[in-house]
Formats: sequence, structure tokens, C-alpha cells
Amino acid sequence: MTPATLVYGGNSTARERAITTRLDASCSTVVIAEGISGTDSSLQSLETQQQCQVFRIAPGCPCCSGNLTMRVTLNRILRRPPQRLYLSLASAAHLPQIRSFLQEAQYQSLLSLSEELNCGI
Repeated sequence: MTPATLVYGGNSTARERAITTRLDASCSTVVIAEGISGTDSSLQSLETQQQCQVFRIAPGCPCCSGNLTMRVTLNRILRRPPQRLYLSLASAAHLPQIRSFLQEAQYQSLLSLSEELNCGI
């Protein structure tokens, strides 16, 4: 099972830095980042240096308006599951619904939710 971490709060730069500090070069990692990166995208530079792939999806709640986009992106990623998954959210407004989405039957044997990172503190 792939450990999945929800990263929320703050701005995109803060969320990307939080993810970057936790990356393990020996571990294949995928980041699904909602929205456009800030001017200081630390993840983009690491994508070529480490086993890290970054997928950016359009802003919009992953459990509401962006549900289909999130589902398609996640399903494609899980065909070749990474060892680690981070989901960077532009808004923490619907965290309970996003947790439920990631724990649906189709993902139960593929994902395990790990600690969450609140970058707004």
C-alpha cells in the first residue's frame, strides 16, 4: 500500500517546501498538487534530481468540482503505484470529504492515509 499524505494550509510555496523536506531520494514519490505553483517551486527542481513526479491539477475542490480530474489522475498514478504519495490541497475546506474519497473501496487496498501536514500554522 502507498502511504498518502494530505498537505494543506498556507500557500503553494509553503506546501511544496513542506513536501520537499520530507522527500526520500531512495523512494519513488508522486505529488499531486492542486493549482499553479508559486514562483519558488522547489518541487520542480527535484523532479529531475530524484525519483519524484509532480502532477498539477486545476484548482477546484478535489471532492466537489475537481472530483473527476482527481479520480482520473489518481487512478493513472496507481496503475504503477509509487512508494509515497503527497496530495497538496489549495484549501482545507473539505478535508473530511477528501479523506473519505481516498478511503473509498477502490482505494482501500492501494492507499493508506498517513500523517497530515498543516502548512498554515
